[in-house]
Amino acid sequence: MNRISAETGLTYQHDAPGMRWGRDSDGFLGTILFLHPRFNVRHRDVLDLPGHCYRGAVVIEAVCDGISVRVISTHLSLFQPLRVIQMRIVGQYLRRRPEMQNILLGDLNEWRPWGGAMFQHRLIGRSLSGPVRATFPAKRPLLPLDRILTDREGAVRDMQVCTSRALRSASDHLPLKAEVLIEKSGE
Repeated sequence: MNRISAETGLTYQHDAPGMRWGRDSDGFLGTILFLHPRFNVRHRDVLDLPGHCYRGAVVIEAVCDGISVRVISTHLSLFQPLRVIQMRIVGQYLRRRPEMQNILLGDLNEWRPWGGAMFQHRLIGRSLSGPVRATFPAKRPLLPLDRILTDREGAVRDMQVCTSRALRSASDHLPLKAEVLIEKSGE
């Protein structure tokens, strides 16, 4: 993790033992999160999410350029009813936390471009949106399983699927990159 931080300039977010799945783990249940140094971290959490396979979400609350923002990185279930329950738990967590812009990212395992039931405002208490790009399978992407979403309409811009021979052989998913505008509430 030190090498990745050194080569990218990004800050590793799992340095505390409670932010990792176990002593020998680098992250939490398939999630390893790095942030730009402009993010001044104020609060960190991990959420255990139910399911047959262990699932979880890493939550970072930070101030970036004077604006509070929350980043939630997760790997959700393959089974839609469990994804709905997992997102409901994330929504309940958000309801108890201070109001700020939320950015949800990760392998959400939702293939429907419109997001299915798991992104419904009534379920999680807010509307999440962002462009949809096919990332799975890496060798010939057909399904948009990975997402970068936020609760600020139109704030996810210039989304791209990263492709290279090395990336296609490193995982069965291709990574995404995007610009996310961070805005104060009501702006």
